[in-house]
Amino acid sequence: MAELSLQHIDKIYDNNVQAVFDFNMDVKDGELIVLVGPSGCGKSTTLRMVAGLEDISRGKLFLDGKDITAKPAKDRDMAMVFQNYALYGHMTIYENMAFSLTLRKEDKNVTHKKVLAAAEILGLTSQLNKKPSQLSGGQRQRVAMGRSIVRNPKVFLFDEPLSNLDAKLRGATRREILLLHKRLGATMLYVTHDQTEALTLADRIVCMSMGHVQQIGTPMELYDKPKNQFVAGFIGLPPMNFLDVTFENGALRGKGYTVSLTDREKAALGAYNRKELILGVRPEDMESRPDGEAGDVTLEVMSNENLGMNTLVHGHAGEGISITAKLGGWRDYRRGDKVPLTFRRKHFFDKETTEAIREGGE
Repeated sequence: MAELSLQHIDKIYDNNVQAVFDFNMDVKDGELIVLVGPSGCGKSTTLRMVAGLEDISRGKLFLDGKDITAKPAKDRDMAMVFQNYALYGHMTIYENMAFSLTLRKEDKNVTHKKVLAAAEILGLTSQLNKKPSQLSGGQRQRVAMGRSIVRNPKVFLFDEPLSNLDAKLRGATRREILLLHKRLGATMLYVTHDQTEALTLADRIVCMSMGHVQQIGTPMELYDKPKNQFVAGFIGLPPMNFLDVTFENGALRGKGYTVSLTDREKAALGAYNRKELILGVRPEDMESRPDGEAGDVTLEVMSNENLGMNTLVHGHAGEGISITAKLGGWRDYRRGDKVPLTFRRKHFFDKETTEAIREGGE
């Protein structure tokens, strides 16, 4: 397939609004990279610059070591799958999938073999004589993917391809994309605002905010060692809880609670004595204590969300601090119940810079 390199890429529009700032990344051959972040963070703009649908204001784009910064989209050997399928309603599924090869005047027998092979991969063989209007949303998205597969491009680009599907279809189509990637060994760039898609699909994730890359790493790296408070709050569902605390006398003190620390945690916070910082705790890193035992905080329950094997418990700790805990099993807490919680894993962030505080200054 292909290696891709984005070097110091900027996007500045005519009105001097900058959408992307100094984007740097090397994509390995066969790697699936997911760009994730809230709406307006610059991820789709970056993908469109890679595709050639947007001009690059500054920086260079290389494909297999060749500078393609100024190459038009049609000469980049990339295929893009859009959010809205972009299928021709008057054509059959077969004709839609064959369209790009027909434009290139590919031999009809070769085209036929490529379309049948792509249809077999995507489970569309029985649908080839139908029109797009006769298919479900998930099937139409597979047709859009099939149209890309027949081109055998060097790079596949996906721009929020699942956002028009319902939750069940999103899950099924997400698995199909993952299987497709494994089967083709293709280089893929995938844009989404859904961090579940990012965590389940990516070899590496690029987390963006306001045009800036916040962190690039494996899903586990972004989940387990977020670089800053933004990444910590964006990656993970439900999102991480953040508490304002002060490090004092070997413990973290908040408004109405005190959190104990291990010796390693105390050492990591050595430079923050008597200073304010942010304590981050994921809902799944909390556990309830038996009645009568003290915890790091006491949660006053406001509501429960029973999810079967787990329950999300929402409430307050200390003076008006909102907290969500993800506790094992089915819980039937009532509004106003007091639940002592301990924190199995803690994250620390500098209050001024929002950067993560690591053990040993990592």
